[in-house]
Amino acid sequence: MTSWRTKGAGAQKVASRRPDGSPLWGRSVRWPDKGLPFDLRPLRYVLAAAESMSFSGAAQALKTKVSTVSRRVRNFEDAIGVSLFERTSAGVRLTVAGARFLAEIVPAIQTIEMALDHAGAAGRIELGTVRIGIITTLAGGFLRELIAAFDDQYPGVFLDVRTGGRRDHLSKIRSREIDVAFLTGNGPLLECDVQELWHERVHVAMSADHPLAERSGLDWPDLENERFVVSAQEPGPEVHDYIVRRIADYSTYPQVTYRPMDLETLMHTIALGREITVVSEGWASMRFPDLALRPLSAPEDIVPFSAVWSPLNDNPALRWFISFARNLANGRRSSR
Repeated sequence: MTSWRTKGAGAQKVASRRPDGSPLWGRSVRWPDKGLPFDLRPLRYVLAAAESMSFSGAAQALKTKVSTVSRRVRNFEDAIGVSLFERTSAGVRLTVAGARFLAEIVPAIQTIEMALDHAGAAGRIELGTVRIGIITTLAGGFLRELIAAFDDQYPGVFLDVRTGGRRDHLSKIRSREIDVAFLTGNGPLLECDVQELWHERVHVAMSADHPLAERSGLDWPDLENERFVVSAQEPGPEVHDYIVRRIADYSTYPQVTYRPMDLETLMHTIALGREITVVSEGWASMRFPDLALRPLSAPEDIVPFSAVWSPLNDNPALRWFISFARNLANGRRSSR
């Protein structure tokens, strides 16, 4: 069902039902083409008069003339067809109809005020939600700093953080299931805006008893004969591809095994065994018993991280979040 509202020679089509066919409201709302049966603006004069029980008191509160209050109230009464006040030499008092009208209209006005406040708050980022996809840990690094700082400055905005993989996050950005994702890389992506924000050095995770744990830094030739493991869950496949890309050549191909476990469980398993894996720098802030993390020394193992979002996403909280992240990243760079 569709209704039409006209203005002049033009016409505007207005959907009166949701896509599933249900009404937009629980009951129909009167909104004839000619508009509401009265102008809501004179209500401020009615409310002021009812509060002070005096037209002169209302005029003083509204900083206007008594004659203006009297005329606006009378015009409003004429528009709705009922007297709201009894005029006396001592002031005014509500009629029975007036008392009932005020009892019913005041809650409605308060609801409208609340709706306007909420709408304004959303535009000022006092309310709202930003749905965030991540592929790395929040244990440390820029991402943890960003989320903590934004949450501190905008406590009314809920940051809904979700873990997942690159493909899943990109799909959900395009379908508006999440607002922004933080992914490795800085190249252009179809239907997305990309903003590089920070870098992290790749680390090798191994048992504290592993012979390589005695070194302060490592390079890929040191790892040619090692057995790598990655999680079968995201971002395990991306880690697998990174290991192969960095170490493989015509004579060398790494041993990489998938394990059906999340990354945290995998780290505990590595701490107990002889296998190794690679993780982002943020994991260095976490403490696992008998686990050692050593940085890779090559410049190529400093990985860029970027914010990725849809330019069509009109979530005002998202725009402020991206701006906040950009400013925080710029501040970090300028302080170095």
